[in-house]
Amino acid sequence: MPNASPATLGCMDEPLLQPEVDPPVRLWRLTSWLLHQATARANRLVVGHFGRPGGRMRYAILAGLDQFGSLSQADLSRRLGIDRGDAVAGLNDLERDGLAKRVPDPADSRRNLVHITPTGRETLLEFDVLVDAAQGELLRDLAPAERVQLNALLRRLLERPANAPAHTGAASQKTPQS
Repeated sequence: MPNASPATLGCMDEPLLQPEVDPPVRLWRLTSWLLHQATARANRLVVGHFGRPGGRMRYAILAGLDQFGSLSQADLSRRLGIDRGDAVAGLNDLERDGLAKRVPDPADSRRNLVHITPTGRETLLEFDVLVDAAQGELLRDLAPAERVQLNALLRRLLERPANAPAHTGAASQKTPQS
């Protein structure tokens, strides 16, 4: 493929980017641009596996409630890093479907605590299968060790707060001279 552009170097059955996207070559050197494109592709795959809008939000909320237990809506939003309004809309859907339940907080009558229901836990396990299938499809061209490495690198990027100083290597390990 001597004339292939980077946009056509994906899997044979699915282009790396949508067919109408033909970015300039200099964008391919930008990690931020590549991450954005990978995110868009990952989102399309996950939404496709869920087969309905809002599946990712439902999954995130159920996963949070399953792991953290009963939380206020505000605490849940903060822990998941999602907008409160989006969380409320997602919780409304989950509660309507019997997957989560809001109950008054006995310690503070101004707020509700949200918890996952037994049906919500069963649904979360079904969602795990869908999400794992989407992840498998997204990462199918990577060896298992590469998948682990990619996750480790992405976690490293995300675990440092945006305003924290970057690691500066040997310079940061110097000790004052006496």
